[in-house]
Amino acid sequence: MQSTKTAIVWFTNNLRTYNNRALYNACLQYDKVIAVYCFDPNLYEETQFGFKKTAKYRAKFTLESVEELSNNLKKLNISLFLCYEHPSAFLPKFCLTYKADALFYQKEFTDEEEQIIQSVKSKLPEEITTHESYDQFLFDPEAIPFEIEKIPEVFMAFRKKVEKYGVVKEELLPITKPESNYIEVGTKLPALQDLGFQDFSMPIHAAFPYKGGENQAKNRLRDYFFKTKKLAFYKKTRNGLIGTDYSSKFSPWLANGCISAQTIYWEVKKFEKEYGSNQSTYWFVFELLWRDYFKYIALKHKNNLFKIEGIKKANYDWKDDLSSIERWIHGETDEPFVNANMIELKETGWMSNRGRQNVASYFSKELLLDWRIGAAYFESMLIDYDVHSNYGNWQYVAGVGNDPRDRKFNIKLQADKYDTNGNYQRLWLQPTLF
Repeated sequence: MQSTKTAIVWFTNNLRTYNNRALYNACLQYDKVIAVYCFDPNLYEETQFGFKKTAKYRAKFTLESVEELSNNLKKLNISLFLCYEHPSAFLPKFCLTYKADALFYQKEFTDEEEQIIQSVKSKLPEEITTHESYDQFLFDPEAIPFEIEKIPEVFMAFRKKVEKYGVVKEELLPITKPESNYIEVGTKLPALQDLGFQDFSMPIHAAFPYKGGENQAKNRLRDYFFKTKKLAFYKKTRNGLIGTDYSSKFSPWLANGCISAQTIYWEVKKFEKEYGSNQSTYWFVFELLWRDYFKYIALKHKNNLFKIEGIKKANYDWKDDLSSIERWIHGETDEPFVNANMIELKETGWMSNRGRQNVASYFSKELLLDWRIGAAYFESMLIDYDVHSNYGNWQYVAGVGNDPRDRKFNIKLQADKYDTNGNYQRLWLQPTLF
């Protein structure tokens, strides 16, 4: 009689069942499949710059996403176990307890994430095989016309070649296991308070009032693409500042892996087939390409993504004046447009792309503050924090990254152009008027 083979799927920031390579391969290759997610305490502690690595907005979004993942896995007859310790302390024991033959997970390529994976692997029994796969890209590394070390340092060169020769893979559909695969789980989802935060509610005028989770991401996609057809106007509205529909708002779900860039891409193609393509549908994929580009820059440059001199190895005389940093954080600078954006971030965990560029430029180019401090604050606060996009964008704006022009934003001109009537600034600087 053939023995049953068991695979453990370790979820991190790939919190979905649809088009999830680790989950798909485990279900395809192994008889029994068990899923695990770890609330790593290190992710909720303070960093070297004094901010919690994960603050309340992202913590709540993660909890919502994990809860929905658990429900969706249950429909596939797969159990999700939750742990509240470092993965390297929990996973080896867990694999032994359930007599696992294999561990599947998403391949990472930035320092902290790689260290966690290596720590887990070093403690696994030799007989347990590990299976890792890239699963964060629109264009996977094996599907682009570059070797990683030859990724261009300018986005345009990357974009042109990938648009011409790159291939987006077809989606992987979830595999349902037999009912006998499901086992009762003794662990339960923590409350926000268990992670060190008080519960909260969003302001009624928050631009991102949505919850985390795979189903929520799909609902938003259907609404933005096919119900309201806002996708057809994306290029015209994407620099907006107020409301839910000036941009797609997919980034938090993408950052947590509740939905894949490939799924979004193929839905854009369905939209174009049904309603026609235009500049907006092109520009939407263009933005997904930017997201990919920062991931490839991280893959190429590794730890230089986090060094003060950046990937350019540029030496600037950065400051770390505490009072200037505090005024920036609390929206008390000399620039009302910067202040409005920073208050929105503090009160909602969200800021528009236009706002992010302006406040980062002000922080690094006007105040001349160490850009890594601003990046660490964004990492803590942003619901849609993504390590590659966050640090890649901060380097870009600070002049130590991929911007060939090393531009500096004129904050007043930006405010006049994108907040012509001052409605956005009044919304966050004088919220009682709304």
